[in-house]
Amino acid sequence: MSSTASVTLRLLDKADKEILKLPRTVKGALYDFQHKFKANPNATGLQLKQLKGDSRLWSARVNDEYRALLLRLADNDWLIVSVKHRKEVYENLDRLAYGINQITGGIEYVDLQVVEESVLRRSAPPQAVPAPVPEARPAQPEPLFARFSDEQLKDLGVAEPLVPVVRTLTTEDQLLGLVEYAPQLTGEILLSLFDGKSYEDVLEQVTAPVAAPEPVDTEDFQAAVERPATMVTTTDDALRDVLQEEDFGRWKVFLHPTQSRLVERDYSGPARVGGGPGTGKTIVALHRVKHLVEQLPPGHTKPVLLTTYNKNLAADLRARLLDLGGEQLLSRVDISHVDQLALRVVREAEPGNAKQTIDDNQALREWRAMLDELGETSWDAEFLHDEWTQVILGQAVASRADYFRARRAGRGRNITRQERAGIWQLAEKFTQRLDRLGRQTWAQVAERAARLEMHREQRIQAVERQRAENGGLDNIHLQDGSAAWLRYRYRHIVVDEAQDLRPGHWKLLRAMAAHDRNDIFLVGDTHQRIYNNQVTLGSLGINIRGRSAKLTLSYRTTRQILGSAFGLLSGEPFDDLDGSQETLAGYRSVLSGTRPLLRGCADWEAECEAVAELVSGWRDIPSEQIAVCVPTNAMAQQVAVALHHAGVRAVEIGPEGPRGDEGVHIGTMFRFKGLEYQRMIIAGVAEGLVPRTEVIRLKDTDALRHRRELQRARSLLFVAATRSRDTLAILWHGTPSRFLEPLLTAEAHASS
Repeated sequence: MSSTASVTLRLLDKADKEILKLPRTVKGALYDFQHKFKANPNATGLQLKQLKGDSRLWSARVNDEYRALLLRLADNDWLIVSVKHRKEVYENLDRLAYGINQITGGIEYVDLQVVEESVLRRSAPPQAVPAPVPEARPAQPEPLFARFSDEQLKDLGVAEPLVPVVRTLTTEDQLLGLVEYAPQLTGEILLSLFDGKSYEDVLEQVTAPVAAPEPVDTEDFQAAVERPATMVTTTDDALRDVLQEEDFGRWKVFLHPTQSRLVERDYSGPARVGGGPGTGKTIVALHRVKHLVEQLPPGHTKPVLLTTYNKNLAADLRARLLDLGGEQLLSRVDISHVDQLALRVVREAEPGNAKQTIDDNQALREWRAMLDELGETSWDAEFLHDEWTQVILGQAVASRADYFRARRAGRGRNITRQERAGIWQLAEKFTQRLDRLGRQTWAQVAERAARLEMHREQRIQAVERQRAENGGLDNIHLQDGSAAWLRYRYRHIVVDEAQDLRPGHWKLLRAMAAHDRNDIFLVGDTHQRIYNNQVTLGSLGINIRGRSAKLTLSYRTTRQILGSAFGLLSGEPFDDLDGSQETLAGYRSVLSGTRPLLRGCADWEAECEAVAELVSGWRDIPSEQIAVCVPTNAMAQQVAVALHHAGVRAVEIGPEGPRGDEGVHIGTMFRFKGLEYQRMIIAGVAEGLVPRTEVIRLKDTDALRHRRELQRARSLLFVAATRSRDTLAILWHGTPSRFLEPLLTAEAHASS
């Protein structure tokens, strides 16, 4: 074997978790090992040798006590599958099983002894029982997967060496012990079957998305390591990161096969990726940006836009993209939240525009003030604001006659022609009021920017038509000479949290990039929509039909919390941003924890005391990993006072994020989008607060708006519940929210 040729050294998924548990000195030695190995695998000090006569499994010396186990994929291509104490490497070698999964084509490695010991540790100790009656035999518990044949398990993708172990499982704890050390796909399959999914459902929802598109050669390891199903480090920097970082972000390196395929796919037009909370949609978006940048020709421009719906999330995207690819990656990407982007376009076209931009809450205050001054009681401010924003601005309605013809699909109650005339008059007065005050709303900015950018696009297209007619030559005598050098602002646009963008935002983005391959890539989940921005992308020129995919594996939240979160949704239908329905079918987690705590209190004061009591008992984790979520700002302040009296430091989350560096985070449900915590308390989940009394009253006056507002309140609660990784507590006083009924029913059945 040549030592002068370039050596590739990779790290298999799950080996990094093992490495992070090693003593710091061993990790340092492993860092040195990878440099020495890449320089010359045959160096005497590395003691590279084959194990048990196998041509692929080798060991190499990391230090006096530890050895790396490696698969030799080709002459100079090596894969670290484990790092073990030297005594564990050379004993019971038949326990080490590796191979290529016949379904996914990915490389899998299993230490059967470690798996079996993990299963045994979770086995219940034998109970003391009276001596059996002669001839009586103790009842044997039925194996968990008795109804599935070995062939069915293997056809689903269960690692073949683990099938005999799977046959011995009789309890959920034993199953979780196996999942901890099994290949990830095996864990996903077994947990889905255990949760009651049929063989056919698991085949469709878990196996099919990761199955290799071509027949698998189970002896071709070089082909296998290049498949998405083999989750490995792909660069020297990534391998070094694993060894150096205590809090290594696995998302930077290890993409699930379904994520990897979505990141690298060549799309013929706009594409959408959906999926529930914690499924890695943002991770896919970030890696997609990196992939698109890597395809760009050299240059100094920023032809890729990465955008989302608010400033805090945009700042987080910037930090994570920097972490993923450094300044070199950032130098080719424009990162901006979509309102900032729209404002930039407007100010570029109207440099004298010095209006103050106000948010929806401030706009509602202005609506209420105007209605009070006019003595107008026929309409409430919320309805008028939504009508103005979604219909008049959303459809770029420019005249009363246009408004009479405007579609109001999904807007609730029907209104007469006479009522439309009155609403139009109020909308005109409101616009004039804002002008007098020197103010504008973000919705106005978005629509103005969209019109400007659409006009710019029309000029670009006119130039392109002229160029085509001239045989590819520019006409420098066009009426506006500068148009000859106009270009689309971006080649690629990537959108995170797409469900919360307005129609004006989508029209703006569509006009900013040419209709071409890989032009727009968006990720989002309508179950997490927290604003009233419901759109049909196809009607806005963004056709995602046939280019829509879904992520179903949660990396953040335990199975127990997910089950409760599903209960909060309670079968409520949600759209998919394109006129059809979205589902969370197949949504799952391989993480496990305790059932969420549900607790009713006598009154709000007692609830605050319960919150303080719970948080005071969680001294084993950093306070920044604990959050308390409540329906209103006033309640957030009251919880902060209760925690202060209990000696717990707390910081409120404002529009700009947490207002301090240390302390338990407290905020309203709107503030927690995009955040995550180890432990979460949602307090005040009572009828009249979640949903609000005003929403409940709409049932008799505007049934469709009532349903929409109920869905939004449900989504907010769903978002809050799925911010938690390990522990969730839901508290209320008085009557519990109607959204909790499925959870309380399940709790009653579990305890009966």
